[in-house]
Amino acid sequence: MEFLELAKNRYSERFFDSRPVEREKLEKILEAGRICPTACNNQPQRFYVLSSEEARAAAKEITPYTFNAPVMILVCYDSREAWRTDIDEYYESYSSGEQDAAIAAATMMYEAESLGVHTLWIRGFNSKAFVKRFDLPIRVIPVMLLALGYPSADSRPAKLHGMRKPIQEIAFEL
Repeated sequence: MEFLELAKNRYSERFFDSRPVEREKLEKILEAGRICPTACNNQPQRFYVLSSEEARAAAKEITPYTFNAPVMILVCYDSREAWRTDIDEYYESYSSGEQDAAIAAATMMYEAESLGVHTLWIRGFNSKAFVKRFDLPIRVIPVMLLALGYPSADSRPAKLHGMRKPIQEIAFEL
């Protein structure tokens, strides 16, 4: 399948079945996040796999948006390793960490889709709650939670999934 077709077919899964994601597929998904581009190749992204019953229950206490996914990846960055600059007038003390983590998460989403594993990008949570609950180093900043799993019989894209603005509204030539 061509990438553009894969990207168009991918949707946010909210109806996971209980089947576990095979270890070899999870390893490929994590590898996709490992090799993605990052600013100055600093590689500040960090992935915490939540697959045990206890870890998933703890995540569910922090956010109601887990949709019973059989595995989740808490995508973070190490603030000490993110590229920084202070020359940008819009962003004082700019850090690439959040963008680097987001690139890694998107790359993992598309790798998962290519393997038949559905995903959901989750951001409705308090980052510090994850840091405290999982005793993460304070320099590790949670960016998002990537839910992974197989679709249930009820699986379907959200109503607005296919609605996209015309290219003329979002792409401009300077």
